[in-house]
Amino acid sequence: MNKNQNILIIGAGLCGSLLALRMAQRGYAVKLVEKRPDLRKEEQDAGRSINLALSDRGLKGLRLAGVEEKALQLCIPMLGRMIHDKEGNTFLSKYSGRENEYINSISRPGLNMLLLDEAEKMPNVELVFNKGCKSVDLQKASATFKDYVSGGEVSYEGDVILGTDGAGSVVRKSMFNHKKFLFSFSQEWLTHGYKEITIPKAEDGGYRTEKGALHIWPRGEDMLIALPNLDGSFTVTLFLPYSNSDYCFDTLTTPKMVMEYFKKEYPDAVSLMPNLVEEFFNNPTGPLGTIKCSPWSAYGKTLLMGDAAHAIVPFYGQGMNASFEDVVVFDEVLDRFSSEENSSWETIFQEYGKTRKKDTDAIADLAVDNFHEMKEHTASPLFQQKRKLETAFEAEFPQEYFSKYSLVTFNEDITYSEALKKGRAQDKAILNLIADGKITESMDLSKKLDIVKRETIEVLHDDDVISNL
Repeated sequence: MNKNQNILIIGAGLCGSLLALRMAQRGYAVKLVEKRPDLRKEEQDAGRSINLALSDRGLKGLRLAGVEEKALQLCIPMLGRMIHDKEGNTFLSKYSGRENEYINSISRPGLNMLLLDEAEKMPNVELVFNKGCKSVDLQKASATFKDYVSGGEVSYEGDVILGTDGAGSVVRKSMFNHKKFLFSFSQEWLTHGYKEITIPKAEDGGYRTEKGALHIWPRGEDMLIALPNLDGSFTVTLFLPYSNSDYCFDTLTTPKMVMEYFKKEYPDAVSLMPNLVEEFFNNPTGPLGTIKCSPWSAYGKTLLMGDAAHAIVPFYGQGMNASFEDVVVFDEVLDRFSSEENSSWETIFQEYGKTRKKDTDAIADLAVDNFHEMKEHTASPLFQQKRKLETAFEAEFPQEYFSKYSLVTFNEDITYSEALKKGRAQDKAILNLIADGKITESMDLSKKLDIVKRETIEVLHDDDVISNL
């Protein structure tokens, strides 16, 4: 646990880069190893989501490492969801009734480059690229890598290994294949995949549609979303079933079929995407899945963090934010144990897993919930009525009411598991009250809030009773 120890971090994506920076700031010697080339020198990640939603939990992690202000310079605020119906009509569903609550569109490679630059400034950080991890010796904290430049192999060793090598983690695979302790692993795929298309910037260099929103075209089973980029373009993502549908990735095999589908479902978007057909066939189709595993550590020598420990689907915009929050929670655990004379990495790793796992399980479940909400419910009158009421509560009583979305996205001091429990109860309470006619337009807003609070307490009580059966 002394500061002369060497930390080997495998995976220099967003989580690994922030973690390397923070561990270096704490005084450790850090070697950060990445299988891909240095993205500051070579463009890459074709087909991977190139912009992400950065919100309060992620900003807290960046603030911890002193890079929040620099990251905010890369951001475009998105105040709410701009819903597009089939006739081309739009309406903005704000994320919150409070003025200062919004999410930010940010470039994945841009943020990753910023974090690598900041880590590289540290004298106790060594960055290594083009080295793909092949296997990990969990008990010795050593790993073997393939050198993609020379074609040979190289081994690195640390006092501990922190595995931040993403959803396809080789560090996690080494734990899965290790037969000397019990390791649980689950991977659940959605029946949908995703494909990215571009709305280019307008001829005058501006935006072709409203830039201050996350655009959604909800169509029940299918969905299109678009996030703005700093250069005036939007990154559009199509979420579509792989099979068993009239329009799915298995059937959209010709330019004619692609245009027929888009003109039918997203007519107002077609005119914004001049390279639609070309990009549809050139860009890869990506899968969408949830990964859960335990334990996250082995022998006090190896620890999984970020997507390597808990990959989630992107529909709450919390994948990156959850990984950055991992760094915050790990840092807090280090603070708690750093002054203890007999503290060890094994104690710290176990405490971190015990503290964190229930919350990463919660956001994984919330993300799947939000997938169905976004593609099916955002356009429904009942959902819109609920959101209108919640936005009014937040605007009029900003300290008394927080929607589930606000609890998850804007309340970084509330855990994901707390946000899930309270948020689901509130949703159930409001939807039941509206459906039963117990909340009417003529009621005073404060009266509506009192009714919702009482009903939420009842739902929470019932949930507790059921969970204790």
